[in-house]
Amino acid sequence: MADLFNRHSDSELAAAYQHCVTLARGSGSNFFFAFHSLPKQMFREMCALYSYMRLTDDLGDDESVSMEERRRQLLDWRTDLRSAFESQKSSSLVLLAMTDVALRKEIPISLLEAVIDGVESDLSPVSFPTFSDLNAYCYQVAGVVGLCCLKIWGYDQDAPGVDDIAKDCGTAFQLTNILRDLAEDAQRGRLYFPLEDLQRFEMTQAELFSGTNDAKFHAFMKFQSERAWGYYRNSLPLLSHVSPTGRNILSGFIEAYSSLLKRIEKNNYDVFSERIRLSKLQKLGIVSRSILRIPRRIQV
Repeated sequence: MADLFNRHSDSELAAAYQHCVTLARGSGSNFFFAFHSLPKQMFREMCALYSYMRLTDDLGDDESVSMEERRRQLLDWRTDLRSAFESQKSSSLVLLAMTDVALRKEIPISLLEAVIDGVESDLSPVSFPTFSDLNAYCYQVAGVVGLCCLKIWGYDQDAPGVDDIAKDCGTAFQLTNILRDLAEDAQRGRLYFPLEDLQRFEMTQAELFSGTNDAKFHAFMKFQSERAWGYYRNSLPLLSHVSPTGRNILSGFIEAYSSLLKRIEKNNYDVFSERIRLSKLQKLGIVSRSILRIPRRIQV
């Protein structure tokens, strides 16, 4: 294993990490500012992980190219990832940094490939017959990200069920995203809610996508929201298993996403009239508490 870390020069690796920092900064993501609460090396590692996830998403979301071309690009990306893992060399600065992080933090390639699986699944018509099917998708696009973060931050890997708790945390975040993005997904014809839930509430996809906030719609959305809260509650024990440094930023992520869900509820589940966002003041408060390491009392 030691030889793997000598297959690139220090200057090449430094340039790769700096490229990832630049990409993360340029994204304007609130995550980037939260990363500043981390030690320097961990900050760079999180920027590498964020850049990998972002580029993978972009390959699938680029509507300027055909579906066939996007599939080909994702296949090439997967091939390049595997090659980078084997050789610790890559023409991609993002893959060079990401594989360095993965090998030092023992992040298995299967987690990074699962992200590609999730993006690839979005290239086909989206349909989830059951919540179990949806939860598998949540794992690919969110749960694996959480597991990678834990590897970077450090956590008690021997704690019973800790990986499952981390997956639940990712599911909570993704279910919140699905609720928030309903209007946007409707325009794209993407249905991320389980078909069994539509049947349960005797609702058609057309009714859901219409944005009519009637009693049926409200009951359906409330059901989805309550399910998300259940996953938030399941994920709280994770805070006691992660390193103190990781606990600080993880609590910030939980606060941000759960606050977004509260805003959706406060808006009476109307996600069609406007995109639900946290205010700049709320975002600033959450990020500031992470940077200043101010203790939080999270209530879900």
